[in-house]
Amino acid sequence: MLIYENELQKIKETLMSKKQKLIERLKARPRNFTYDEAERLMLSLGFTKSDKGKTSGSRVIFVKGSAHIKLHKPHPHKELKKYQVSNLLSDLTKGGFI
Repeated sequence: MLIYENELQKIKETLMSKKQKLIERLKARPRNFTYDEAERLMLSLGFTKSDKGKTSGSRVIFVKGSAHIKLHKPHPHKELKKYQVSNLLSDLTKGGFI
């Protein structure tokens, strides 16, 4: 039982460090913050992804309780635009998620 608890703790620490690294990276407002990084961060914060419907296209909404954060998947490039990074950081900060 002790071995299992130790392994579980290591997994939690690894996941927390990855989430924390993404948060710190977002706070630095890099020009190369990708949609995939944003999606991983949102999911690790407990948001669910909603991109249903024929007309949703590249529009994605991340939902957690009453909080809704909208993003557009960038194309053809993977990096979010500067305003998207700023808006995401602002929404997560104002909502108390980071």
